[in-house]
Amino acid sequence: MSDVPNGAVAGGLPAPEQTWMFREAAESCDAIARQYMRNIDVVRALGEQLRQSPPPFVVTCARGSSDHAATYAKYLFETQLGIVTASASPSVGSVYAARQSVRGALYLVISQSGKSPDLLRNAEAAREGGARVVALVNVEDSPLAQLAEVVLPLRAREERSVAATKSYLASLAAILQLAAYWKRDAALINALDALPDALREAWRMDWSPLIDGLADARNLFVLGRGLGLAAAQEAALKFKETCGLHAEAYSSAEVKHGPMALVGPGFPVLAFAQPDETEAGTLALAEEFRARGAPVWVAATRGDPSARPGEALPLQPAPHPVCAPLLTIQSFYRAINALALRRGRNPDMPPHLNKVTETV
Repeated sequence: MSDVPNGAVAGGLPAPEQTWMFREAAESCDAIARQYMRNIDVVRALGEQLRQSPPPFVVTCARGSSDHAATYAKYLFETQLGIVTASASPSVGSVYAARQSVRGALYLVISQSGKSPDLLRNAEAAREGGARVVALVNVEDSPLAQLAEVVLPLRAREERSVAATKSYLASLAAILQLAAYWKRDAALINALDALPDALREAWRMDWSPLIDGLADARNLFVLGRGLGLAAAQEAALKFKETCGLHAEAYSSAEVKHGPMALVGPGFPVLAFAQPDETEAGTLALAEEFRARGAPVWVAATRGDPSARPGEALPLQPAPHPVCAPLLTIQSFYRAINALALRRGRNPDMPPHLNKVTETV
């Protein structure tokens, strides 16, 4: 089979609906439904073990999009379970060979390929240090899966596009399922059942104003806060790798500590309004930036009072607020695929990048 999707058009770029990125992102709802059905027994068992023997803290270890999923895990575990969750720097173990005190901790390693040397070295060190190593990995027979005490397969199947989509969403979904059964929370568990259909609706959201507004942009900020920060981080990465557009992600609180000095006429901002206690602050910041003359697009389920025509992006209502980042990024993926093509780039083949990145 050719690696060029059917439907390629003159000039070497495929039609928007024919990129691998489009096809794979559209499959996310089915991948997550499959994951939830097939992982339920191992997740229930792990949740019971964690309740019976609670870890003193959680450590996440990941890179790239997987590290953005780790950001989601931090906010989810800390807000829903009240357990401190920290991100390990892979180089501390792989380059500096510094031993860490992780006895009894839940050590969550997130990877698509499961074979990057630095993640493997840290997982091995964590296991030797007495941590419970759990791997979220898409390749079930990978070296990382063999190292882990428990494996939660992402079930995303093969991704051909260099830009990860369904595997990223599958990582968030696996983290959410683990939290729901660890907490044994009925509202969260019910939300899992509704999530695949909500993702299908999120895929249909029309974000064309964002595509039009950023067609010629050179820089922008992407803002989120709390549970929504992971979506902002992922979006900023996708702007860079698929569109050649320099984007930086910030918490809508952290951006006030210096970076906001850049925001004004001609400096665009994309904000994700997470539908929880952080929403009001994000909307207020968007209003402040508009008052400075900046173009500001806000994705919000409850509306954006200060939005000018073409600046409000619709969001699919979430079955639970913690599901909102998944719905946000699903709508974003469809838009970024179209934006890349609008800017003359193939989102499946970013320059200088490979599908699997192995770091030491």
